[in-house]
Amino acid sequence: MRLAVHAPLSGDLAALGKVPDPVFAAQMVGPGLAVEPFSGTGPVDVVAPVAGAVVKLHPHAFVIQTAGGIGVLVHVGIDTVRLKGTGFRTHVVEGDRVEVGHGVITFDPAAVRAHGLSAICPVVVLDGPPGSAQPPAVTGPIQAGALMFNWAAS
Repeated sequence: MRLAVHAPLSGDLAALGKVPDPVFAAQMVGPGLAVEPFSGTGPVDVVAPVAGAVVKLHPHAFVIQTAGGIGVLVHVGIDTVRLKGTGFRTHVVEGDRVEVGHGVITFDPAAVRAHGLSAICPVVVLDGPPGSAQPPAVTGPIQAGALMFNWAAS
């Protein structure tokens, strides 16, 4: 099974090893990449990277399960659970079906950074083996909706 995962927001593409959280950096949650939101852009819409059902939703994170049963996690910033939803707005509820590019969360990266937290957003295939996300030839800046990486079950 193959899965194309699209960027949930615009920013600079980063390896999970650059995420300031050891669980994401070591790919313990799953393989993927991260997006560091651009500075000074104001509120940012975080969109669905895959089509499927929203099976878990928090102000700072969500999981979409594809029709093939694959879960994709988008975590909006690191340690942002500490903000208890302040500065985050959700646009869906658990159980909603979404297509790639459907708005899920809006947040302000500058406000996250003002609290001393990282605004980087890991995007991972849950429970996939480390190193199984194959990034495209694109590096550096990426636009929301662009192909972020391909994943294939072994």
